[in-house]
Formats: sequence, C-alpha cells, structure tokens
Amino acid sequence: MLVVVLTGCGNMNSPVTKSSTNFWDRYVVYYFQQFILVMAKNWHLGVAWAIIVFTVIVRVILLPLMYFQSKSQKKQMQLQPEIKQLQQKYPGKDVDSRQKLNEETQKLYSEAGINPMLGCLPLLLQMPIMLALYQAIYRTPDLRVGSFIWMQLGQPDQYHILPIVAGLLTLLSSWLTMKATPQQGGIGMAMMGVSAIMITWFAWVTASAVSIYWVVSNLFQVGQTMLLQNPWQIQREMAAKEKEKKDKERRLRRAKRRALKKR
Repeated sequence: MLVVVLTGCGNMNSPVTKSSTNFWDRYVVYYFQQFILVMAKNWHLGVAWAIIVFTVIVRVILLPLMYFQSKSQKKQMQLQPEIKQLQQKYPGKDVDSRQKLNEETQKLYSEAGINPMLGCLPLLLQMPIMLALYQAIYRTPDLRVGSFIWMQLGQPDQYHILPIVAGLLTLLSSWLTMKATPQQGGIGMAMMGVSAIMITWFAWVTASAVSIYWVVSNLFQVGQTMLLQNPWQIQREMAAKEKEKKDKERRLRRAKRRALKKR
C-alpha cells in the first residue's frame, strides 16, 4: 500500500533527476536509474546487460531472506500432522472453533519458531523493486533507447517471446516450489496458474527491459529452489521419515504381541 501511494505521488511523464522532490522518485527510482547507468558506462556493458547484472545482485542480496523462508516452509511441512490433528479437533464450524484453531495453530508455530508471514516477505520486497525498475526505465530516455537482441528495451517484445518465456519460468518456479511444499494442494495449483498468467500478461504489455528483469529473476529463482528446496530431496526425506515411522509402529506392535504371549 505504501509503495502504491509513493509511486502514485510521482509524475510518470516527468524525468527523474537529483532535484526530484517526491521521496519515491528522489531516493528510490533515481538511485535505481543511476546504478544501472553507472554499470552500463563504467563496466562497459549495454543497458540490457546492466539490468541483468542488477537483477542478479538484487537476488543475491535477497538470498539470505529466501534461505530463512525455505527453512520456515520446511518446518511448516514437519508440523502438518499436528496441524491436521488440530483441524480435526477444531473443525471451524463456528466462531469459537475457528478462533481456538487459530490460537492453537499460532501457538504451535510459535513453539517451533516459525513466522508464517516470512513467506510473503520476499514477494513484498520484490514488488517495489520491480515498480522502481519499471519507472526508472520508463522515465529515463537513456534506458529506453537501447536494444537487446531483437527487442527495443523501452517497448514490449514485438514477437512476444520474452513474455512467454517469463510465464513458463514462473510456472516452472511455482511448480518446483509446490513440489517442495505438497501440503498446498489445490490452492497451490490455482496460485501457480494465476501467477504464470499474470506475469505473462505483465511482460506482454510492459517494456522489454522490465521483462528481462523478470525472466532473469525467475531463472535465478528456479536455481535457488533447486539449491534450497530441492523437491525430490525433500520427498525422499519425507518418504524416509514415513518409513521410519511405520517401522517404529511395526516394532511396537510386535513388542506388544510378544508381551501378551508371555502373559
């Protein structure tokens, strides 16, 4: 909400300079603009490559936060049996039951050191970055006149290749995340489809330079998910724990049968 208000205060048709009076323009968009321009000039990069390097830098900065997010999600997965028990105990058919379920769930999270809101934080941080980058490109002539492969950076991709790639990478990234957190179920499937459609549409109508940011960011996300939340490794660990649990129950049943025979 704060970002939307700040971006709305700026004049989208006016260039951003050091003299801009709006806080968002002066201290966010301006420095994004200058960072990309300085990289493009001093590192002898084109604007597109400067945006790619900028994207990687941003994602590396966010990596520790993503790491803690993945740890939080893994802990939430481990709590699923206890949460299901609470849901059976408090089915939520009335206000008191729903309130009690929320209280017990929060207590369970607190005891495990889990903050559910942490899962939303990376997205909340990426949104203002994307908005600031879009405005920096849209309101900086030097960033709109560049080209990359077949694209004009200040215009949407005329062949719509980049939007499709952005959508597919979003779909792949979401699918890998869902495989790593299978408890999401149908909700996760719905969110996966909606996010892919939204990103495809966004990349379809916006400047190619912003689409480049999104493609590189999602490509980084795929690699990051494989590193931090490898779904196949997580599923192997879950299968091993389930097997260990069943073996323990089997040994317990055998021990009970032996005890009964001795009597």
